[in-house]
Amino acid sequence: MSDAEWAVVKDLLPVPGWLAGRGGRPEGFCHRQMIDAVRYLVDNGIKWRAMPSDFPPWPRVYAFARWRDAGLVGELHDRLHQAVRQAEGRGPEPSAAVVDSQSVKADATVAHTSRGFDAGKKINGRKRHLLTDTLGLLLAVLVTPASVTDRDGARTLLPTAAGRFRRLARVWADGGYTGHLTDWTSQHLGIVLDIVRRGEDVRGFQPLPRRWVVERSFAWFLRSRRLVRDYERRTDTSEAVIRWSMIALMNRRLAAQSHQSALLPAG
Repeated sequence: MSDAEWAVVKDLLPVPGWLAGRGGRPEGFCHRQMIDAVRYLVDNGIKWRAMPSDFPPWPRVYAFARWRDAGLVGELHDRLHQAVRQAEGRGPEPSAAVVDSQSVKADATVAHTSRGFDAGKKINGRKRHLLTDTLGLLLAVLVTPASVTDRDGARTLLPTAAGRFRRLARVWADGGYTGHLTDWTSQHLGIVLDIVRRGEDVRGFQPLPRRWVVERSFAWFLRSRRLVRDYERRTDTSEAVIRWSMIALMNRRLAAQSHQSALLPAG
């Protein structure tokens, strides 16, 4: 992390329990070292035990699992998300979103109980169900076996997002979400599920309105080598790694905007 990125994120970090008077063991390493180590692992796709000696010992870095279980990774992500939206001149909560899924191969470390076969993509592994806002920023993520259909994943993902984002009123999706899901979403969640269809006479690749936003988000995630394949034993760890990748992206974006603002002449 650069100094500019740390300046952005340090005030958004959750306060540890021992500093807030809630008890617990004082931390042996500063948050900047720990976040640097986690970001290095996510960006380069290394094993935990291959953590370079420049960082804290890997068992201490793996304590990020406590952040995952306590919801602190999600809290940090949400604070950065609101900051990025406000910097872009948007409200803190979105009113529209885009949903899609991505199947990825799973490593041998992934148990058979949490993996499946996607017959359409011919992939044995896991599926990432993603909901983003119209900027392509992550709103909600759900990792399932690849055999889970897009519609079934959305029935779990969308109610969670609707409970968190009260202004959410419209979601764009591709043809894989057609059928009973559109009526169910309208009746139970009060959200319009708008299917963006591909033209029958279209040949080759064509970016479709609204849908291209979430496709770009998947491309952003694949820049993090840890996400090229699913290596995590637990699905909630996979979801946490996806959030860490988006945290790094939003952190860099905010730091760049702060730097550009500092270069502008006063007045």
